[in-house]
Amino acid sequence: MSTTGIELKTRRSWLAETVELVSSMRFAISLLVILAIAAIVGTVLRQGDIMPNYVNQFGPFWYEVFRKLGLYTVYTSWWFLLILLVLIVSTSLCVIRNAPKMMRDMRSWRDSVREESLRNFHHKAEWTAPLDARALAEQSAVRLGHVGYKVKIVEKEHGTLVAAKKGAGNKFGYIFAHTAIIVILLGGMLDSELPIRMQQWFFGKTPYMGGGLISDVPAQHRLSVNNPTYRGNILLAEGQIGRVATIQQASGSLLQELPFDIELKKFNIDFYSTGMPKLFASEVLVHDREGNKTFPATIKVNEPLIYKGVAVYQSSFEDGGSRLKLTGFPMTGPDAKSFSISGAVNGATELKAAGSSFSVEWSGFRPFNVENVSGNDPRAVAKGQTLNEQFAATLGKASGSAGKYADNKDLKNVGPSVQYKLRDQTGQAKEFLNYMQPVTLEGSQVYLAGVRSSPSETFRFLRIPADDAYSVREWMRLRAALADPALRAEAAQRYATRTMAQGQQGGAAFAEQLRDSAERTLGMFAGVGTPGGFVAVAQFLEKIPAAEQEKAAGVFIKMLNGVLWELWQAARAREGLPAIEGNDTHARFLQLATNALSDSFFYGAPVYLQLEEFHEVKASVLQVTRSPGKKIVYLGCVLLIAGIFAMFYIRERRLWVWVRKNEEGAHALMAMSTQRKTLDFEKEHAELSAKLAQSA
Repeated sequence: MSTTGIELKTRRSWLAETVELVSSMRFAISLLVILAIAAIVGTVLRQGDIMPNYVNQFGPFWYEVFRKLGLYTVYTSWWFLLILLVLIVSTSLCVIRNAPKMMRDMRSWRDSVREESLRNFHHKAEWTAPLDARALAEQSAVRLGHVGYKVKIVEKEHGTLVAAKKGAGNKFGYIFAHTAIIVILLGGMLDSELPIRMQQWFFGKTPYMGGGLISDVPAQHRLSVNNPTYRGNILLAEGQIGRVATIQQASGSLLQELPFDIELKKFNIDFYSTGMPKLFASEVLVHDREGNKTFPATIKVNEPLIYKGVAVYQSSFEDGGSRLKLTGFPMTGPDAKSFSISGAVNGATELKAAGSSFSVEWSGFRPFNVENVSGNDPRAVAKGQTLNEQFAATLGKASGSAGKYADNKDLKNVGPSVQYKLRDQTGQAKEFLNYMQPVTLEGSQVYLAGVRSSPSETFRFLRIPADDAYSVREWMRLRAALADPALRAEAAQRYATRTMAQGQQGGAAFAEQLRDSAERTLGMFAGVGTPGGFVAVAQFLEKIPAAEQEKAAGVFIKMLNGVLWELWQAARAREGLPAIEGNDTHARFLQLATNALSDSFFYGAPVYLQLEEFHEVKASVLQVTRSPGKKIVYLGCVLLIAGIFAMFYIRERRLWVWVRKNEEGAHALMAMSTQRKTLDFEKEHAELSAKLAQSA
């Protein structure tokens, strides 16, 4: 044999071995195991999250390792798609190799058997009949036909063979099941991101990472209206028209042109008594640019709009830019003058306060917040908290423990809330959550002003007591007075005068000493040279011997309460307002106001913004999909069901009857086989043996 012939034979042998390996069962099972592991990773590890969350969870090193492995987008990673392609090739080769053999076997009668080989079968029977061989063979064929067997009579050299078969379609189960895997995978690949990835690889499409108007985005970031498959989102405020969907990518977004325009006329939403969304739907107008026609439609959850091969689903809802009007109050310095400020959700407003410039970024608005102070609200119960407990996290912990809360079992709407970020000139920002209306906590009405430094934190709340007019103005007046040295001095003088007038023993020197002590107490609480609030008080008491601290604390708090009352009166008198009547209601207000004043040192904002008016603008988030592979997947599911049914419920049986002459007429030898020996097969063999052997 020539060298060329040897090389060609070796090459063919290598190719045959490769094809055999790829199309083997063990290779396919290995791929399925890898896919199963990848699916577990994709389920356990949250997919498509933002980069900072992954860095916080895994650290910079492992974040980069996992990113290169594509674990943050498992189902669209190149290696996952490659495994799917290899699995398609493997299954296809398996079908190509085995399907023709199975088809030939189904058509075959296996009539080349001999009498000696039939005697080796486990399931066999023999009988004789007073007929000639041909007649007995035909009689057996007729009886087998009556029970559903296909029969063929073959004349042999030493007798007549009756070959019968039933359930040969069982092998279609194997063919259908394997073909179903190929069809489902092809449909899934068609509906995956592979077509978009191919456009990025071969046609220069890249994600867009900038901002601005959609109309200004360059063509390399846009996908054609003829894109075969995609899944994107479009956000529409009421009255807006959209024709471009956004497809999120790891490094930006691709813009997908739609074959029609969608105009959101109205967004409807209903709520359960718990405040959770019950039903939301979008009333839209569809503008067909090519057909020059317009028609209305309603898109609900699980009731999509399907037009021109594109399905539009109701995904969620957001704020569409609600317009807000607020009143701002200074939180530093002796100025208590309020000012007006307005903005729109998802927008920003410039603010000048405390001698600096800030940007107010309006991030959210909720028209109502349904809560349950008894702890029956599912959202609170999930955290093991009542409404009071959720808001008990005050900034400086000045108000002490939450105590025993009122047991109100009614769900209540605590009113609208606004959420915003206050960003300074250095780019640092804190996030705030303010409620428009006072909330009843521990039997008192307070305005809640939440603050946090990052989204990973929970809000801590400043609780500003509501005054007689259900506003925050009295507390703001008291806060500004506490920061005014002149008013603090006046309040100390008023306190000393009132104390002496109540019969306090001592002369002018004692009155002067009392005034100085009251002024120092206010100054300490106001943060003059100290942190301020109860933190300053605690630091002062630490300098006193431990045996005298409790007594000193009682004297200090009593003096603080008295001088703060006079400070409140002095502030009102400066503005020409009448004096406050001393009663339990105002005493409770002053107690809560004192706690809030102490907490305000930790609030960390130069202003407090109180929502006054709002015009809600709703927005609908719609998911638009084009999935031509869906019907292919449905076909694959039908094939899979048919294949499983054929494999498990159709049993192939083969039967042979060898008939030959003997002295009594004719002798018959029956043998029967099946792939799966069951009790049903044993019963069928016994019945057929008796039926074939009985006399006519």
